[in-house]
Amino acid sequence: MASVRVCGVEDLAVNEASRFVLEGVPIAVVKDAAGDVFAIGDTCTHGDISLAEGFVEDDTLECWAHGSKFSLRTGKPLTLPAYEPVPVYQVEITDGGVFIDPAVKLAV
Repeated sequence: MASVRVCGVEDLAVNEASRFVLEGVPIAVVKDAAGDVFAIGDTCTHGDISLAEGFVEDDTLECWAHGSKFSLRTGKPLTLPAYEPVPVYQVEITDGGVFIDPAVKLAV
């Protein structure tokens, strides 16, 4: 599958997560204070909770239910109770649009 436009960069609020479902794959997309855009799997590996409903802090996305923080760069959990990483997806910015290919997970 090719990359899919999910939104415009200007549609993303700074330090807030947005949830998109691409080909059945839930993805949380975050624009940080520096303007960098990240895409990680939206489902917490500790529980079936949407990470996009959580909190962005520095370069992490925290699950609102139990407090696990996931790195936006690597998908690795930085705090318990989660111990399995979430997938990380490559983000391409073209003509102000955010493009993601849900079939391509980055190896980090």
